[in-house]
This record gives sequence, C-alpha cells and structure tokens, in this order.
Amino acid sequence: MSNSMEMTTDVGRWPSASPHTSRQPSRMTSCAPPPPPRKKSWFERCCACCSSSRMDEDVEVWRSNVPEDRTIDRADIEPTVDVNDRMLVVTCVDLLKERMGENRKAHHTHEFEYDDLIVRRGKPFEICLTFSRPFKSKEDKVILQLHIGNAPQVSKETLVIVPMVKEFDQGKWGAQLKEVKGNTLFMWVNTSARAIIGRYQLTVKTESLGGPFVMQRDPKNDIYILFNPWCRLDDVFMDNEAWRSEYVMNETGRLYYGTEQQIGERSWNFGQFDRGVLDACLYVLDRGGMPYTGRCDPIAVCRVISAMVNSLDDNGVVAGNWSGEYNDGVSPTAWVGSVDILLRYHQTGTPVLYGQCWVFSGVTTTVLRCLGIPSRSITNFASAHDTDASLTLDVYFDENMNSLEEMNTDSIWNYHVWNDCWMTRPDLPSGYDGWQALDSTPQETSSGLFRCGPAPLTAIKSGHVYIKHDTPFCFAEVNCDKVYWQRQPGGNFKKVFVEEKAVGHRISTKAVGSHAREDITHLYKYPEGSEAEREAVRTAAQYGSKPSKHAPNDDDDSQDVQVIIEAQDGVMMGCDINMQVTVQNRSSSQRCVSLVLRVAVMYYTGVCRDAFKEDTCELVLAAGEAKNVGTLVKYSEYRNHLVDQGAMMLTVSGQVKETGQTLAKQCSFRLRTPNLTIRIIGEPVVGNQITAEISFTNPLQVILCNVAFHVEGPGLQRPKVVRVGDIGPQKSCTIRESFTPRRPGLRQFIACLESDKLNQVHGSIEVTVREA
Repeated sequence: MSNSMEMTTDVGRWPSASPHTSRQPSRMTSCAPPPPPRKKSWFERCCACCSSSRMDEDVEVWRSNVPEDRTIDRADIEPTVDVNDRMLVVTCVDLLKERMGENRKAHHTHEFEYDDLIVRRGKPFEICLTFSRPFKSKEDKVILQLHIGNAPQVSKETLVIVPMVKEFDQGKWGAQLKEVKGNTLFMWVNTSARAIIGRYQLTVKTESLGGPFVMQRDPKNDIYILFNPWCRLDDVFMDNEAWRSEYVMNETGRLYYGTEQQIGERSWNFGQFDRGVLDACLYVLDRGGMPYTGRCDPIAVCRVISAMVNSLDDNGVVAGNWSGEYNDGVSPTAWVGSVDILLRYHQTGTPVLYGQCWVFSGVTTTVLRCLGIPSRSITNFASAHDTDASLTLDVYFDENMNSLEEMNTDSIWNYHVWNDCWMTRPDLPSGYDGWQALDSTPQETSSGLFRCGPAPLTAIKSGHVYIKHDTPFCFAEVNCDKVYWQRQPGGNFKKVFVEEKAVGHRISTKAVGSHAREDITHLYKYPEGSEAEREAVRTAAQYGSKPSKHAPNDDDDSQDVQVIIEAQDGVMMGCDINMQVTVQNRSSSQRCVSLVLRVAVMYYTGVCRDAFKEDTCELVLAAGEAKNVGTLVKYSEYRNHLVDQGAMMLTVSGQVKETGQTLAKQCSFRLRTPNLTIRIIGEPVVGNQITAEISFTNPLQVILCNVAFHVEGPGLQRPKVVRVGDIGPQKSCTIRESFTPRRPGLRQFIACLESDKLNQVHGSIEVTVREA
C-alpha cells in the first residue's frame, strides 16, 4: 500500500479489547446506579479509539483533525474527575532512557545525542510503570500498544499490541513482568527481529475490576526502534564485534580519491549520533514515500536511500553538480561531513547544494549506520561508467586516431566512491549474503529511478550479472574491458585494441580499527588476468547489450609494439610535471613508429577538455629495443586550464609503419594539494572549552580569494564555517576555533579549506576527551 493510501485509511485492530466500554475514570463507584444519558465529551468525540464502545475485534477507528503531535493531558479533558479506587491508573511511565543507562548501553545506542529511548530490534529492554495503587497480578492487566504512522493496523504490523508472555519467543514481540514494588511495576519488553524501524508511539492501557484505563500518548514516551547487527535473527546481523564497532558505531572515516598511482585521503564526519540526525534519516524515508510495511526490510530500505540521497526524481538530499560552478551553493570539496547536509535537508525539505560522488557516499554511510545497517564508503580507482549496458568501455577514434568525443559516452572516472552495506539476501539463492554494493550517485536509472543496488559482491566478482539489483552496472565499473575503435575509410569502425586491465584498480576502504587504507579489490574481482577473472568477464559479457562485439585481442603477430606510460608520482600543484612514455619493440625486426602525445585537463569523471599541449615524434626501434620519450608540462602551461581536483589525462596514439599496428594508450594523473596542520590547545574534558589551531600555507604564485575553513567533529564541534578573506602567494594563515566537547571518548576534529583556485585541502586530529 502506498504511503498516501495509508494516510487516508484508518483501520485499527484490537484483538485484546474487552466488550465493555473503555473510559476515563468516573466519580461513580462500580456499585452506583448508572448516570443519565449525556452528550459525548470532547474526549469521546476526538478519541473514539480509546473511549467509545468496541463490540468486535475488527473496528474502524475514527481519526480527528487534532494535530498528531499535540500532547493530550488528562487534566485538560476531565479536570474534575475523581479516580475510582479500584481502577488501575497509570501515573508515570519511565522508559529508563538515560543515555548511559542500562537500556541504551545494552542496545549500543548510548552515543545518540537524544533523550529518548532508542533500542535495536530483537532485543529486550526494561520499562517502569507507576500506578495509583499497588499492582495485583491476579486481577490487573497491563496492555502495551506501539504504533507507527498515521493509519496503524495490526495486519500491517504498524500497530503492535504487545502480548504478555512467561518466556520470550526469540525474535518476537512480548512483554514480561520483572518485579513489583508497591505501586511500581518493572517489565521487560522484547521487540520483533523483523519490526518496522522508526519512531513508535506508546500507549499504556490497564484493565482491572475498576474498569479499563488508557494513558494517552506523550511524545516523551516515544520509542525509536532500529536495525540490530547484534541480533542473529536480524537480516543485518554481523558476527564480528570489531566490524560492528567500525561499520556501525564509528562516527568518522576516511574517503579516498585521486588516481591509483597517487591516492589521496580525507577524513569525513559521518556524525550518525549527532542530535537531529536520526530524525533527519527517518525523514529521508518519509520523503521517499516509503510505506511503513517495507521499513522492516533492509534491502528495500537501502533501495530507497540510494534513490533519495541524490536529488534527481524525488527532490532528495543532495543535488549533484560537476560543472565547476557552485556560487549558489557549497562546493562539493568543501564539505567535511554529513551532519550539516542532513540537518539542512530536514529543516528545508529541499535538496542541499552541491555534491559529488564522495559526498553522496558519505551521506549514505551516515544514514545506514544511523538506522543500524553496517556500511562503509569504498573507492574504486579507474572506475568505468558503462552507459549502454554493453559491459564494455568503448572509446572511438577517427582515421587519424583523434578522439571522437561526441561518440565517447562511456567514460573511466579517475575514481568513484560508493558504499558497501552488510545484510543477508533472502530474496536470492544461497551464496549472495554479506557485503552488497550500493551507489547513491545518480549515473543510470534502475526501474525508472536514479539508484543502484544493493548488488552482492559475490555476484559482481563472478560475473553473475543476472542477480539483482543492478549487478551489470556494478560489474562494469570494476571489471569491464576497454575497447578501442577506429573509424575506417568506409565509415565503419574496426576494433583496434582491447585493454583488459583498464578498470577496477586498488578498490579501497578504511581498515577496521585503524586509519590505514585497506585494499578490498579481491572482494570485487579475481586476480587480474587470471582464468577465473577472464571467465567472469566472459560470463558477464553474454548478458550485455552487445555480446557479439565482445572478444579478446586478436592473437596477431602484427601487435608487437607496446606502449607504457609513467606519470611522475606525487607532483605538488604549482610544480612542473615530467612524464615518460616507453615504446618497446617485441618483434625480431626493425619497427618505425610515429607517436602523438596530447595532454588535457580532465574532470575526475573522465571528461576531458581540449588538449592544451601536443608533441609528436618519430622513433626507429631495432629488434627487441625499447626507447623512452619524455614530455615536460610546465606550471605556466597548465595553471589557467585546471578544473576541480587538478586532474589531467595524457593520451598517446600512433602507428607502426611496417605492420600498420595502431597504438593507443591513456593515463590519468592528479596534482597533490597541501594539508592543513591542526593542533589542540587546552585539556579535552566534557564541558571544558578548548581550542583548535589550524595553519595553512598557500603553495601557489597567485592570490587565493574567498578563503573559508569548514570545521566540525562528532561530540566536539557542530558544523561551522570560518571565513578569512584572501591569502597571498606563498603566504601563511593561522586561525583558532574554540569549542566545548559534549561527549567523552576518542573523537576527531576535521577541517578543510575552500578557495577560488585551490580545493581538496584538509586535515584532521584525534582528540581523547575525558569525563568531567
């Protein structure tokens, strides 16, 4: 049922309802004569589900127009009513929800900066009820009801009437008496391991010889229920405490970028426990129109999150922008965490400007970890974007080996950041549980929406692209072949070269329990060039849109000249770049080779601008000889051409005179940026103000304009922007930012710099905060 249909239907089920009227306490004793007929009270007219007669077990509940979030106080309804001495009136509900209390600690929710009870499904929690008189177990009955959404129904499990049980049935709803002390009753409540996740409203009812009583909803007694990676019956169960600490509880992480030769890293504040973030994450599901009945299923939840984190189709969380123009928003490189993004979206209901792949991934990690689904951000270097489902990366050239950009819709991103999430896949045959790829960056549509996954990593690795969801696209990103096509005089295209190791390199994520980079390429593909890897490619290609065009390189003796490109590693922005091209003759005869070397700036998505530098050369290679060709790119040549992230592409093309062999090779590289230097001044104690000192030196020979520092840290500093104006050529700048730690433990303070000419400048420092 759609969300809109649920809102206009209000059917309730009350299996435990008694045939007598549920009413508020009356002045009359049970022995007094019945009062004369009277008009219905305000409360009876507005809350028929609690005060009117219920003659059967399947009754339609009338819903008033009273705003749902209004708290109804019993004193406002019947201010002069006396309580029947025999009636069991609930005077207090204590959910034992203190942050460092047993409930929150046992459910691993003590880090949430919320005063509410937050629990994980499939595990009991304790509550305390206080009554107007002592509880009598033989005469009195307590009924707990939890409901979620606007039209709660037992049949849809949006209304839960918790049964009293002697022993908990593992993974099912139940309530158990723990202890009675005078007027106070302690109870254990167990939630289903398949419970809908979200914010539930609690209603407490009693039945006694004095009649039924209903304690109305108080928002302070609402209960958040989340997925539970600690519960074996939950689909997101993860049987490794170190992994759970990393992929559920860790509030910060590392995002990797750059190229496979020059990997950069930046800290990211996921901030899933910050105040307001949990509500923002649930709001994302609401805005996605997700029916409550689907919110028990992590697969369905992940599909919605993948679609909703980007703004296309449904006005989701972040608007993507790869144009380089961000004047009406925030540059994607300026964000240092997800908290500000999610809180802005929850507050305004409009997409936050702007993001690129690592921003989409960082926000997705936050939402998944906040809801209890283990997740991590991963980076794939040399990541293919297959636009036509051919499961190949096709590059087209004209007769002279000039790139035909209008035909080159496929691309290889220098890197692409997406997510892995952990769950079982009961919707699939066995063997596909565990890590699933999930991508929120809007690239291609899936069932009409810009979303991708979850796709099992085991399916991607084996080429099982017929397994849902969106496995073909994920496979192509990490393991498709790059096919070079040259236009012939007649207009047809000939396949001139197949590069089998072009994509899917050094797939990276933050290691468990450390800041090191962990290479997880082996989870996505077999060793490059192995028979198992080639078989996976052949298997996948059979299901592509052009299976007949996929074939390995011809075993041709004429393909005997090889080109190898070596880009200088770790060149700092502002310095000259030296690149070497090696041409090797592997034949037993002389070869004459014509080469063209073109250098162009590129966006990290693989889109190149026109070449700004071009060199040509002629080489004569003796049998078995190899020669090097060098090209130097000066700062003065490239500085006015740079785009985001300082990436460039060297394209080498040419031809062998004796055999007609066509040569084609591309290599992308990036320029390094400086780091921020951060130190902490003061004693890190909860409630004690301390200061972060942030220093930066401009490495360029030009003025940096509109410089701003973005700072934040979970449990330390709310997201904040500090603007400092301009920084001159090779000049230094130091700022000090004071903040007061809110939570103890190992924390991380993160900062980045934004300017008109230099971005991707960031730094972080760990801070161990003590209790006051």
